[in-house]
Amino acid sequence: METEKITFCKGGGCTAKLGAQALNRVLSLLPKGEKDENLLVGYSSKDDAAVYRLTDEIAFVQTLDFFPPMVQDPYTFGQIAAANALSDIYAMGGTVKTALNIVCFPEKWDLNILGEILRGGSEKVIEAGASLAGGHSIADADVKYGLSVTGVVHPDQIWQNHTGRPGDSLILTKPLGVGLLCTADRVGEAPREGMEAAIRSMTTLNKGAAKCCRRYGIHACTDVTGFGFLGHLHEMMDGRLSCQVFTDRIPVLPGAVHCAEEFLLTAAAQRNRNHLGPYVRFEKIPFAMEEVLFDPQTSGGLLVAVGPDEAQPLLADLRAEGLDAAIVGRICGKEDTEIHVI
Repeated sequence: METEKITFCKGGGCTAKLGAQALNRVLSLLPKGEKDENLLVGYSSKDDAAVYRLTDEIAFVQTLDFFPPMVQDPYTFGQIAAANALSDIYAMGGTVKTALNIVCFPEKWDLNILGEILRGGSEKVIEAGASLAGGHSIADADVKYGLSVTGVVHPDQIWQNHTGRPGDSLILTKPLGVGLLCTADRVGEAPREGMEAAIRSMTTLNKGAAKCCRRYGIHACTDVTGFGFLGHLHEMMDGRLSCQVFTDRIPVLPGAVHCAEEFLLTAAAQRNRNHLGPYVRFEKIPFAMEEVLFDPQTSGGLLVAVGPDEAQPLLADLRAEGLDAAIVGRICGKEDTEIHVI
């Protein structure tokens, strides 16, 4: 079997996500059922994972994520898919406990490819300190892989994405540009340095970033994935806050801006742009940088809202952890423009 067929130019990683606008429309029509007081976080909050209270001191965090490949190597793809799924637990302030594989694979393909995907995923689950407890597989025309993950968190220490406060600093723990570089790589145009940096970023767990954040009074947190930096920032504002974004402080992977300048763009980024148009105002920002901010990320970093007095100490801890983190903006009270990019 020729391994290059695993490329899947249709759109791998988090570029394969449904657009936020279409998803919101469908979810709004679902029957709500009777409210369960122990369901502390559900899909109605647009958060990263569900949280269900078991006792006064223990709640479990539950998430699910899978997608087609965005890189050529099956082992690397398995690592990235697992890191991406595990990230939602960290974004809620939780500790990962168990994971289940979810895999779609063509029956006629070489099973060694499947073995490499699962090996990559298993190693990341072990790195997270969790147990791989099983999984489910189906025969399919295309490859898809991911995890269902369960973690635990204290009910009073949940990080939600929409609970930031005016005056908070916004910290991003990984550079942007993954979607642009993976798109360029599929057509042989990605700079080698940029693609290597993208793979390092995507295979890095957010475990270290979350560990640093637990030492501080985090007000809100999310991980940046398919809706792009601006899409997840929009969810953080929740219709009641506004913010400023400082583009000169945004960490960007090498070569990502060049890919945007060459119009090596993703359809998912254009969906993000169309959805977010009414909420974002750019002030003298080059088109390529706009694309970086709309770019769908796979296994992206945490985006954290923290009080201004704790922002610099937290940033120092994140950088000591080896992360390319930066203070990229600040939250303010509700203004005419929700997200002002300067």
